[in-house]
Amino acid sequence: MFDIGFWELLTVAVLALLILGPSRLPGALRSTISTVRKVRNMATGFKHEVEHQLRIHELHENLKKAEHDGLENVSPELRKSVEELKQAANSVQEPYKKK
Repeated sequence: MFDIGFWELLTVAVLALLILGPSRLPGALRSTISTVRKVRNMATGFKHEVEHQLRIHELHENLKKAEHDGLENVSPELRKSVEELKQAANSVQEPYKKK
């Protein structure tokens, strides 16, 4: 990702040691690592959400295509997408059904 060599990393480490001192350097490293982890987790969550929304959009488009062509003569891929949508709709409606 970054093109940082050994000497650049060593220079940053020495500067951090001189500026922060040996007592505050471990705390600064921990907070920096914690922040980097949070940013990565947020990016991963965003990526998964976008992938999920794209999959939903694809299923929706397949359903439109299946409705347009008629549900009898559709390809197996479209039939599978329609079945997935039906299962998803049933799972969403399940908590709201009256007992």
